[in-house]
Amino acid sequence: MGSHDQSGLVVSILRGDNAEILPTFADASFDLIYIDPPFNTGRTQARNQTKSLPDVLGDRTGFRGERYATIKVGTRSFVDSFDDYLAFLEPRLCHAHRLLTPTGSFFLHLDSREVHYAKVLLDNIFGRDSFINEIIWSYDYGGRSKTRWSPKHDNLLWYAKNPDNYTYRYDDIDRIPYLAPGLVGAEKAARGKTPTDCWWNTIVSPTGKEKTGYPTQKPLAILERIVRVHSNPGDRLLDFFAGSGSFGEAAMRHGRDVVLVDHSVEAVEIMRGRLRAQPPIE
Repeated sequence: MGSHDQSGLVVSILRGDNAEILPTFADASFDLIYIDPPFNTGRTQARNQTKSLPDVLGDRTGFRGERYATIKVGTRSFVDSFDDYLAFLEPRLCHAHRLLTPTGSFFLHLDSREVHYAKVLLDNIFGRDSFINEIIWSYDYGGRSKTRWSPKHDNLLWYAKNPDNYTYRYDDIDRIPYLAPGLVGAEKAARGKTPTDCWWNTIVSPTGKEKTGYPTQKPLAILERIVRVHSNPGDRLLDFFAGSGSFGEAAMRHGRDVVLVDHSVEAVEIMRGRLRAQPPIE
């Protein structure tokens, strides 16, 4: 609900049911679509909001040994459970296919609970040849299970509207260090290597500057990589499960117009505050 132009960029934030909003968009009107829908975990997703105050008897130790007390100031949550998850996703995925430009790409961000079923669904909608990559985002945070291998990764499915002609800006890929730089020579070591389809990146720290307090917020670094490589400056992007607006910030930072859709009043408030003062970095 609302649109503004900032530094030449057009950023639109729409509040409402995406099933009702998506049909209003014209065919082939977006160059890149990313969605991070509810994962169908069967439980309520919640994120506590806290602040720290100086307190000699506090529960945390900060810089130079100073003590702080952590105070809970609120909680944001939503119920993540669907009787028929694929029936919920399918019409929305069909719109994603319709809305992509001929060289556009679509990213679906899920985890191991539903990603395999969603891939079969996307193969039917886009065609199996349009599946380009499954990207594994791995992280290491939180507790460890004593009854199974602890799940510490998400799955991103990348589909191209046309598997023979899509945007992939290889030169804009961020580089990562070689594990054995001495074996590749000084020039290669200084340049670094390109990531594979397994991306290591920590989650958004509960106490970090990036956090918004929104449940399931995804790291900006992951979304910036997608934006830089899979779209061009000036392209129009879409996230119709926008949540805290991380994809919107990534788009703005790199000179892309973006449309963000979410039904949550809280999400829209967070996005408005987060993106209003966000300048592009390119």
